[in-house]
Amino acid sequence: MRVDKYLWCIRYYKTRSIATKACKKGAVRVNDVVVKASRDVYHGDAIRVRKNQINYALLVLDLPESRLGAKLVDMYRKDTTPKEAFEQNELLKYSKAYYRKKGVGRPSKKDRRDLEDFTHSEEE
Repeated sequence: MRVDKYLWCIRYYKTRSIATKACKKGAVRVNDVVVKASRDVYHGDAIRVRKNQINYALLVLDLPESRLGAKLVDMYRKDTTPKEAFEQNELLKYSKAYYRKKGVGRPSKKDRRDLEDFTHSEEE
């Protein structure tokens, strides 16, 4: 089975074309080798997928006939992604939360006061 079809069948990507684009960008590795979408996967292959700034690690247990329901996915793959990958993503969310989104506008009076407090506390 093709690697893009496999990733679509086990619900890592919503459509097969998105899975194909991920392969073209180099976000999918099989046995630590960047692969094309047409590469076949077999029982026992280790797949690494970079999606949403998380490096997922999968082990192919079996090949499904077609797209699966969410409850049946664990029969065909074993997720070996380390917990640190998800924790790092949580920290990344908090670091971005402080910054203002582009186009939101000028800083408010509260923002200005917070900046002044921050800069004056460093000078002292």
